[in-house]
Amino acid sequence: MSLDQDTLQQLIDTVRRFVRERLVPLEAQVEEDDCIPEGVIQEMRELGLFGLSIPEEFGGLGLTMTEEVLVAQEIGYTSPAFRSVFATNVGIGSQGIIIDGTEEQKAEYLPRMASGELIGSFALTEPDVGSDAASVRTRAVRDGNHYIISGTKRFITNAPRAGVFTLMARTGTTEEGARGVSAFLVDASLDGITLGKPDKKMGQKGSLTCDVILDNVRVPAEALIGGEEGRGFKTAMKVLNRGRLHIAAVSVGAAQRLIDESVGYATERKQFGTEICNFQLIQAMLADSRTEHYAGKCMVEDAARRHELGEPIITEAACCKLFCTEMVGRVADRAVQIHGGSGYISEYCVERFYRDVRLFRLYEGTTQIQQVVIAKNMIAEAMH
Repeated sequence: MSLDQDTLQQLIDTVRRFVRERLVPLEAQVEEDDCIPEGVIQEMRELGLFGLSIPEEFGGLGLTMTEEVLVAQEIGYTSPAFRSVFATNVGIGSQGIIIDGTEEQKAEYLPRMASGELIGSFALTEPDVGSDAASVRTRAVRDGNHYIISGTKRFITNAPRAGVFTLMARTGTTEEGARGVSAFLVDASLDGITLGKPDKKMGQKGSLTCDVILDNVRVPAEALIGGEEGRGFKTAMKVLNRGRLHIAAVSVGAAQRLIDESVGYATERKQFGTEICNFQLIQAMLADSRTEHYAGKCMVEDAARRHELGEPIITEAACCKLFCTEMVGRVADRAVQIHGGSGYISEYCVERFYRDVRLFRLYEGTTQIQQVVIAKNMIAEAMH
């Protein structure tokens, strides 16, 4: 359900103020502590950030894709760690339930996810399974009214905070590939679940990821999403379109922050008797960054509108994710270059953003996976 223009603008303005006045000043502390203050998380709950994409009937804001990408651009302006706290509830943690869950599953989980009382986490990746998501090895074996699940999941965002995992496990044979994968809602407090040590990452301090190890975990049969085996991979793929647009929009927001920092520095820093913004080679880097940012913004907003119209956007979502995540990497690189030696010092946020945005090109499907998706769809259309 679309918000009226005034309400949407009010939401965007509120998020913008929260990001710039509350979150940006905390970035260095979060980087240092590798932890987001609980008080800030509570403020996020009160703002409704955990329920951006969850339907109003379940207590969320029920934003359309177009509205979500506009909000995501504002959120992208600050450290990605803040977004990561609620991002799984907005995206892959809740969307599988919204798209394919039973009415009972929706009623059980979505209201608590929308309020932020319950944090959901998406458990697909494994030690030997990343881009080849159809090769899931974690097994779920039916045992009366339960499934017994065993396996290890890797790089699971929000696992230390999660109350429930949307977890992909193999119910069929290995030969069945994607058709043998099912999706389960696994309560994080069940016996047999242990968490690995939090990962030490290149960037995104404050965003918690770790292994999730399942050892003969007994899960009720009604935890099977949609109540049907073999739909898990399809559920995961349906969720990815929206997730890819969201990450692309966040990348656009991060690029805007890097551009603002670059312009601010270039208009203040003096060399050879004048501000460095007067040097044409600095101007060229600023202009390239602004141009690429504008292209990414247009792409994301266009793809979101197409999604609203019910058009298939698998190719467009992959294009957005590919371009915008690569784009923000280039913008970050230029920002460091414009700052010179200062750009390599942690006192300036461009050093942190340079590391933080590198992850955008890896999760929700690597750049190379997006290239494969786009090319395969192009070829299929040509041969149709």
